[in-house]
Amino acid sequence: MITFNKIYFFIALLVFVTEVLIALFIHDNFVRPYIGDVLVVILIYCFLKAFIKLPVLTTAILVLIFAFTIEILQYFNFVEKLGLEGSEVARTVLGTSYAWKDLIAYSAGIFIVLVAEFIIQKQKANNF
Repeated sequence: MITFNKIYFFIALLVFVTEVLIALFIHDNFVRPYIGDVLVVILIYCFLKAFIKLPVLTTAILVLIFAFTIEILQYFNFVEKLGLEGSEVARTVLGTSYAWKDLIAYSAGIFIVLVAEFIIQKQKANNF
């Protein structure tokens, strides 16, 4: 079950760097909030797949449940309830404002993952 997949790790690292660059240099109303949310579930998915050997669909569903849970916790002001409103790290990682559109962005990110995995599996099957 525990493994190391360098391809998923490299993709996770690449997406992480992209996320950091977006956070540091892009301050708009589309790329940062929506593309960033699409990418974050891809990042989490690839990071998990880099270290844990789980089926694609299982991993995708777990990541989507996690992302939805964090978003719902934002609705209930979870960061403030934990007393971490002064922590920039907590505010960034856990978020501070609920937005239903984020749920759509997370779903889109998982959809991209599933399509990519399907294409990769189909290519592998055709090569053998």
